[in-house]
Amino acid sequence: MRRHKIASIPGDGIGTEVIAAGLQALDACARRDGGFALDVTAFDWGSDYYKRHGTMMPADGLATLRPFDAIYFGAVGAPDVPDHVTLWGLRLAICQPFDQYANVRPTRILPGISSPLAGVTAKDLDWVIVRENSEGEYAGQGGRSHKGLPEEVATEVSIFTRAGVARIMRFAFALARTRPRKLLTVVTKSNAQRHGMVLWDEIAAEVAAEFPDVRWDKMLVDAMTIRMTLKPASLDTIVATNLHADILSDLAAALAGSIGVAPTANLNPERRFPSMFEPIHGSAFDITGKGIANPVATFWSGAMLLEHLGEAAAAKRLMRAIERVTADKANHTPDLGGTATTKAVTDALLRAIAAENL
Repeated sequence: MRRHKIASIPGDGIGTEVIAAGLQALDACARRDGGFALDVTAFDWGSDYYKRHGTMMPADGLATLRPFDAIYFGAVGAPDVPDHVTLWGLRLAICQPFDQYANVRPTRILPGISSPLAGVTAKDLDWVIVRENSEGEYAGQGGRSHKGLPEEVATEVSIFTRAGVARIMRFAFALARTRPRKLLTVVTKSNAQRHGMVLWDEIAAEVAAEFPDVRWDKMLVDAMTIRMTLKPASLDTIVATNLHADILSDLAAALAGSIGVAPTANLNPERRFPSMFEPIHGSAFDITGKGIANPVATFWSGAMLLEHLGEAAAAKRLMRAIERVTADKANHTPDLGGTATTKAVTDALLRAIAAENL
């Protein structure tokens, strides 16, 4: 039997609720398949850990995670801890050292879910957003000086390296090549950001020559929001910088019905380090403990985790189960306009996974 080591980091807020649901789904997939098992180790890192120890995770956290095959992550952030402390102390503290430079965010309208865009259907909105996940605007370079004085200065430096841009472009073109339309849109802002984003454009054109079978075009990020809203069917695979894709993927989730169904894979494509899989929603303390968090994004992230582990059949079965569940509006949580609970959706998914005709 194939065995995979999974690190579970539920984190904060509803992260603990949706990861618990996701682990049930993954276990059901393993039992249904019969050919593999998941050895899960849970870590209580996050804001509560920070309040007890002064750090979001222990000093040897990365060394502890290194032997795992994948990381299943919930959410990070708490109302009483500064956001930059929680993000840089846990999620980015894992993504960057593990060189998870390819953030992949599929977006499509699932069965039973309606887009807020009038007349837009599943065939019109089926995208994959590739986010550069290691540098750009979130490189962490900069500083502050003259604190508290009228002349206080804060700098936030965007870093674009030839190596970093070239590898995410190759990843995006290669991904676009695997999809039926073989279409890639490169998002830029080189009209205003005349150094880093011009390099981004130049490398995109260079890499495009390596993929003659992939059609590609280029859009300024502000114009991209209009195209996503008014002409969603004109898009397929999208690549953008760390900041731009962060924003556009939230817009994409909203256009597909809810951020509660949107998954993410933080990939180290070379597999030198474990990759991390998570829903893109936050810790949502406004609904924490109410039992109404939407677990679908976590289930979908789990399907991406299974696919990464090489369990393609189980990943496809989990996606079919997700689609069967969302198709029934009785399984819609409040973010989708329904009244279902996290437990009810999870139970419905477990029944779907076990169904003989799935």
